Amino acid sequence: MSLALIGIVFETIGDWQLAKFKGDPANEGKILDTGLWRYTRHPNYFGDACVWWGLYLIAAETGPIGMASLPGPILITLLLTKFSGVPTTEGRMRRKRPDYMDYVARTSRFIPMPPKRL
Repeated sequence: MSLALIGIVFETIGDWQLAKFKGDPANEGKILDTGLWRYTRHPNYFGDACVWWGLYLIAAETGPIGMASLPGPILITLLLTKFSGVPTTEGRMRRKRPDYMDYVARTSRFIPMPPKRL
């Protein structure tokens, strides 16, 4: 349950930080690289994956029937990281924001990590 709650909090804070950033006209054309966005380029997607994995862990405690829900978190993680979430967002950002590649070089793609020193 803790992992699911951490995911909900992470996703909520990430979305709130992004909405606040986008709501400030002074940030037009800039990259959000503070708050959770300093540690991962996709805190909202990471939080979403944590929710799914947390729910799976809760279900898995019930035995074989609960463990059968494993395809759910695997599928959502693959969709977010390989097919729709991250690739779609990153492709758009690379086209729209020339300084995005600097952000990519120093910030973890999905799992929150300390920024790299360049």
